[in-house]
Amino acid sequence: MPAEPTAPAAASPTAVAAAHAGAGLPQALVCHQLADDLSGLSLAPQPRRPLAPGEVRLRVLRVALNFPDLLMTQGLYHLRPPLPFVPGMEGVAEVLETGPGAPGLQPGQRLCFGSKTGGLAQETVLPASALAPCPAGLSLDEAAAHMVTGLTAWVALARVGRLLPGETLLVHGARGGVGMACVQLGLHLGARVIASASQPERLGDLAAQGVTVLRSDDTMAEAVLAATAGRGVDAVADPVGGDVFDASLRCCAYGARLLVLGFASGQLPRVKLQRVLNKGLTLHGVRAGEYGRQHPEHALQHRQAVTRLAEAGVLRPPVGAVFAFDQAVAALKAMRDRTVAGKIVVNLAD
Repeated sequence: MPAEPTAPAAASPTAVAAAHAGAGLPQALVCHQLADDLSGLSLAPQPRRPLAPGEVRLRVLRVALNFPDLLMTQGLYHLRPPLPFVPGMEGVAEVLETGPGAPGLQPGQRLCFGSKTGGLAQETVLPASALAPCPAGLSLDEAAAHMVTGLTAWVALARVGRLLPGETLLVHGARGGVGMACVQLGLHLGARVIASASQPERLGDLAAQGVTVLRSDDTMAEAVLAATAGRGVDAVADPVGGDVFDASLRCCAYGARLLVLGFASGQLPRVKLQRVLNKGLTLHGVRAGEYGRQHPEHALQHRQAVTRLAEAGVLRPPVGAVFAFDQAVAALKAMRDRTVAGKIVVNLAD
């Protein structure tokens, strides 16, 4: 005789209580444990808390991923938020509620936000100072993705690097968000731009704009020197690090500025100081957010400059892919595996 079907095991009282407690609460992508394979990330309900003075409760519509989001979940970034935390640095959100001392904001108003963490959640609470109007003429996806990379490019090239018209700028990692912003701003500032990428064939649109596109391999330094008649470049914007940085030292002109924007390769370069000395090079570490904290008198000017350039179509973040919220871990894996050219956006509105 066939066996009697087995009744499903009853859920434990603890599991039932937990599910009931999370019902109706906003979900967030929570990093419970640091892991290279992103296994420490999962969606979980987040309790709502009362607003402190100056705070705003927001319904998040879009979040644009940045490389620090990935590195923080792996424990590889200089900022190590205490566990558990919610990644997500920038995006677009809608005002739900304002606390005392946050005047001028209305429920339903759409704003761009910037924060070290907390973005990848259906609802988040931020100080009003972290919010800014969305640039006119940008889609929600573009608005979500414009500020972090735009600020990095602006502080690096306009403020710290002081790039001049007619100079030659070498941009590494040109398929990524920071690299693309540096290419766009370099062209706007009147520089000749050379862009390197691991897959230069995917940068045909840049070549059509007059950008010299090269492969970032062992031949790159020689190719840069050939493209500049042996002189080398005046400035380097490098968000990659590792071997790419080492190659930059070999193809700089005398007096060039090397702008260190990050280490997307996961490798810290070894600086050969003899080349720095012999070529009169200047090394600048550029963290746009920290620059603004150290020089608050410039922070608002920089944000306003990026907004103007975004509205003018100069700093227009190319959105390479949009993921649904329940695919946020897959979005981070796409960033890790470099399968997307341009910015990756997570849509939390649907």
